[in-house]
Amino acid sequence: MSDPVSIRRLYGRRAGHKLRQGQSELVEALLPQVSVPESGPLDSQILFGDSRPLEFEIGFGAGEHLAGQATARPDHGFIGCEPFLNGVVGALGHIRDGDLTNVRLHMGDALEILERLPDASLDRLYLLHPDPWRKARHAKRRMVNHGPMDIIAAKLKPGCEFRLGTDHPVYVRWAMMIMNQRRDFEWQAKTAEDFLTRPDDWPETRYERKARRLGHEVWYFRYVRV
Repeated sequence: MSDPVSIRRLYGRRAGHKLRQGQSELVEALLPQVSVPESGPLDSQILFGDSRPLEFEIGFGAGEHLAGQATARPDHGFIGCEPFLNGVVGALGHIRDGDLTNVRLHMGDALEILERLPDASLDRLYLLHPDPWRKARHAKRRMVNHGPMDIIAAKLKPGCEFRLGTDHPVYVRWAMMIMNQRRDFEWQAKTAEDFLTRPDDWPETRYERKARRLGHEVWYFRYVRV
């Protein structure tokens, strides 16, 4: 496994736009109710009070995809991790507007939360449009590296799915190289169309729409834990 120190710096700046009063009030009122506990082991019982299936999203942006998945499967529990306050505010808005009781949020390092979950406890894990860390010397900071992928593989149940979405060609090539080296994941694509077309149960995000407006191709990767 990679040096644990080298895989922790997986995102860039954390500062964003100053919050409006309504957004600040939302953070103060709702975030404590839906936050992942700060310490101790985690499981479905601790987070949701029952033994429901768990899904996990790393870097949920403004929360559209997380909320869409949680709305589609109210009997599942969803854990979303995002280091940026503005993104957390967006997710809180979706939780409030959709009256979603099956979502828990963590503002910070997703790997720290993953490590607190039991092995083979997740039914699905999402990594959508991660920071590409374009410069070669920063490649070790990409989430799709063997260190983070070892943790992801440990936490996914056999037969369950890791989804990766990106519009960055450098990240596509890098991710394909890393994932092709692994024997614990099986790529589900049979034809090029399979990873160029967004699956019906993959809610679109504003980031993805922006990428398409800019003329970027978007790739959708689905891997099953073997």
